[in-house]
Amino acid sequence: MSDSKLSVLLEYVRNVVLAGIFLFIACSESQDTHHSSVDSTDTSDTETVQFVDVAAEVGVTFKHTNAATGRYWYLESYGSGAAFFDYDNDGDLDIYLLNGAPLPGYAPQEKLTNVLYRNNGDGTFTDVTEIAGVGDTGYGMGCAIADYDNDGDQDLYVTNFRANVFYRNNGDGTFTDITQEAGVGDTLWSTSCTFVDYDNDGFLDLYVDSYVDYSFAKDKKCTHRGIRSYCDPDEYPGIPDVLYHNDGDGTFTNVTKSAGVYNPLGKGLGVVCGDYDNDGDQDIYVANDGVQNFLYQNNGDGTFTDVSLFSGVGFNENGKAEAGMGTDFGDYNNDGLLDIIVFNFSLETCTLYRNNGGTPATFSDVTISAGLAAPTFKTLGFGTNFFDYDNDGDQDIFVANGHVVDNISLIDPTLTHAEKAQLFRNNGCKEGQPTTFTEVSQQSGEYFSIPKVGRGVAFGDYDNDGDIDLLINNENQQAALLRNDGGNRNNFLMIKTIGTTSNRDGIGARVYVTTGKLTQMDEVRSGSSYCSSHDRRLHFGLGKYPKADLVKIRWPSGLVEEFQDVQANQILVLREGEGIVEYIALASTK
Repeated sequence: MSDSKLSVLLEYVRNVVLAGIFLFIACSESQDTHHSSVDSTDTSDTETVQFVDVAAEVGVTFKHTNAATGRYWYLESYGSGAAFFDYDNDGDLDIYLLNGAPLPGYAPQEKLTNVLYRNNGDGTFTDVTEIAGVGDTGYGMGCAIADYDNDGDQDLYVTNFRANVFYRNNGDGTFTDITQEAGVGDTLWSTSCTFVDYDNDGFLDLYVDSYVDYSFAKDKKCTHRGIRSYCDPDEYPGIPDVLYHNDGDGTFTNVTKSAGVYNPLGKGLGVVCGDYDNDGDQDIYVANDGVQNFLYQNNGDGTFTDVSLFSGVGFNENGKAEAGMGTDFGDYNNDGLLDIIVFNFSLETCTLYRNNGGTPATFSDVTISAGLAAPTFKTLGFGTNFFDYDNDGDQDIFVANGHVVDNISLIDPTLTHAEKAQLFRNNGCKEGQPTTFTEVSQQSGEYFSIPKVGRGVAFGDYDNDGDIDLLINNENQQAALLRNDGGNRNNFLMIKTIGTTSNRDGIGARVYVTTGKLTQMDEVRSGSSYCSSHDRRLHFGLGKYPKADLVKIRWPSGLVEEFQDVQANQILVLREGEGIVEYIALASTK
């Protein structure tokens, strides 16, 4: 065992011991008891929830290609993202999957493009890529989806190695490439991206992660233990992310420097926006690869302040930068504050940052006490999100794993290229104890027993049955569509937002749902995970409660609306200033 690996293991053991000393700390020292889940819902029958890969049988036949030829071009190992979105406004989630492109020395057997599948509404999908006009042939990384022009349909931004592409939805099932006229044709190596109305002017802006300064001409030949393989990210300098301001006339302006988010040290792979400090505007969190992560606090005047160090989310609890990949905001302990999950490199563990609140707000690394360190120590995680897969009222975690080095087992026999995906069930917040997670992968379906090279993951209820399904883009493998079977044995409520003064999608809106003593909170957002975009509708598990006692929404405009005694097992459509404009009933069980 190398000295470096030994030091990593010793540090890990030390941290486990220290964590045991504090195992019985309160659920959250900053927790507001109004939000505590001491009356946790009955979940006795949710252990049977299964995720079944139905991709092939429903017509999702996409297979990702990274175009590797054995020359170890650096970009080959990062894979691509995925998206759930309703491009044709028929109420069903459609699917978008990003693909690689030919690299020097690669002779393609067929044309490599991104693929759009239309949801037929009967459980099957049809490839409509050519008809819709969204078959980009760039080396695809990620995407963000939102109604940037407030015309009622979903537009699509695609990031690539080299030139990005922006598609405007024409409202008739087709898209138009408006990249140049919109002014968002970034030619850096872009990865994750997200739409966010950072200045609350009613128009969605765009944040784009940038990775490293790389080209085929700059490619380096690297070895590990004398074996030719992919280089580490520290071989290439970082490049600044990009923030585009939506000017409201169909064009965008690059405001990266003036807004205070210019940082050439970043190597961004994941990004998520949310109001972590509860002040009514959207902040930005960036997961970087091998350098400190960024947390940009929104000042409310069109500028941001980097609070990564003070807040405690730039490094792990040992003061070390990690190789951040996928990330998300979510209130895992139901205290009304957005926490952060980041998945990292093998031998690093994931990192769960608990939001302590306060003014200014700080975070604590609670990965070990939450039970997430040991099961994520050897894996390399990419696509992830907080989501309530069993509808019991608290946020669980899924992650798609897969190493970035295809011959890693030759370099380190304890590691593998393909790795099993993982599902962590939230055990709920019990008084006097920390909120913990238990890995339930082995009992959650056959897919979790098959090693894959997982990358982007999208989350959404594609079959409208009240539980959250998963779309996974596996590198150089078939995509997976994991149908959630059994999550809807518990009750649920879905919220669709339509902004009027705020942006049309209601991105940035915060929704509270109260059942008994438990209040859940979530926000409408555009993108998170790794290079992926999700079902825009918010999903709340209600356990055995037949209704929500209170639904409260705070719109980006500042307007607050409340609704009492809302029946479970339906989609609630909220229009800003008009209240509930539609109830869409859904079946509560399969």
